[in-house]
Amino acid sequence: MKTLVWVEHDNSEMKDATLSVVTAASKLGDVDLLVAGSGCAGVADQAAKVAGVGAVHLADDAAYANALAENVAPLIAGLMDGFDAVLFPATTTGKNIAPRVAALLDVMQISDILSVEGEKTFTRPIYAGNAIATVESSDSKLVITVRGTAFDKAAPEGGSASVSAVSGSGDAGLSSFVGAEIAESERPELTSAKIIVSGGRALKDSETFEQYITPLADKLGAGIGASRAAVDAGYVPNDYQVGQTGKIVAPEVYIAIGISGAIQHLAGMKDSKTIIAINKDEDAPIFQVADIGLVGDLYKVVPELMEKL
Repeated sequence: MKTLVWVEHDNSEMKDATLSVVTAASKLGDVDLLVAGSGCAGVADQAAKVAGVGAVHLADDAAYANALAENVAPLIAGLMDGFDAVLFPATTTGKNIAPRVAALLDVMQISDILSVEGEKTFTRPIYAGNAIATVESSDSKLVITVRGTAFDKAAPEGGSASVSAVSGSGDAGLSSFVGAEIAESERPELTSAKIIVSGGRALKDSETFEQYITPLADKLGAGIGASRAAVDAGYVPNDYQVGQTGKIVAPEVYIAIGISGAIQHLAGMKDSKTIIAINKDEDAPIFQVADIGLVGDLYKVVPELMEKL
């Protein structure tokens, strides 16, 4: 089986999410990468060094500069005559492009896979991760999104793939890029952070969240996350949200402070290597998945923890 992996990037650097997808694709067969962007030859060079990659296809066109799904999907669909499967990271952009590719190919998408069980057989979470379904496709072409936390990252060095130019239909004229408001932060990106400190609704307001969560995260060099309840209450921006409708993370250490552990939140962080929970309710669901649980008032516990650190 020959597979194509769409490379997520910002036209200058390849995103780590791609490396996990390469690992998943390698379990199906030969792996080629597609770099679609504008002025992104440097990304193609990075992609060519990824271990296990056979070839890199570079579509360098202004139409692909911002990864607009309406433009990128026809490009990918047009390349699929030479491939049996195309895989995307289950990121915001990947999940935007993949369904359009599936529609153009008239096949069913297989979303958020956790493992590869056979050539056309995969596992994926359902019911917010409470059950794992084994699914088998009967389609001739596979369109797959990959949950990055379920696969090890391929080595970013060691490969020597060839780079060749490809072209598509360019601008479909269906959408245009207006602008992006990107939060700048010196903190590690949530999906790649080794330590994450998350706060919940128990923190009352944005000032309290800042007072208790930020210093602890600074001390640990951690990323900052939040439950949906905290985001909906306006304590922090949407890009902090961890959970089924937020970001799926699997850091080395996940510290949940004042988070009860709703099923949607657990779906986004239960693959973390070590989960530490601080909550005053000893019956909070978060303690069912926590490796270390502390029943106590966060307003007393967190300052004590800071003193110890």
